[in-house]
Amino acid sequence: MENRGQKHHRERLQETLREELGALVEGELGDPRIGLVSVTEVHLGSDGKSARVFVSAAGSDDEAEQSLEGLNAARGYIRHELTRRLGVRQAPEIFFVLDRSEQYGGRIEELLQRVEKRKRRN
Repeated sequence: MENRGQKHHRERLQETLREELGALVEGELGDPRIGLVSVTEVHLGSDGKSARVFVSAAGSDDEAEQSLEGLNAARGYIRHELTRRLGVRQAPEIFFVLDRSEQYGGRIEELLQRVEKRKRRN
């Protein structure tokens, strides 16, 4: 079980990773496959050696998949840059995951509105 100090350190590291990855992804990668992408969340593994990076991509599902491919192709460069920027010996292994929470949220909102309309009719 983590103590409070470790937990706080981990949260700060996740937030720092999110900010640095966001800056890298949004402005410094030249891969044409990568469209309009933003980093929404970072989950650091319990050992600190891996991180799941949730990204939101604008466009169709095809464009989002292409952006994800481009990000995965740039993982080595991204890790190298994180090591340099954060001043750490080794950056965590990065795994990019599409964040579809906005789409799910929109769908849930749509369904709730339908239910509300039906209630008003009855």
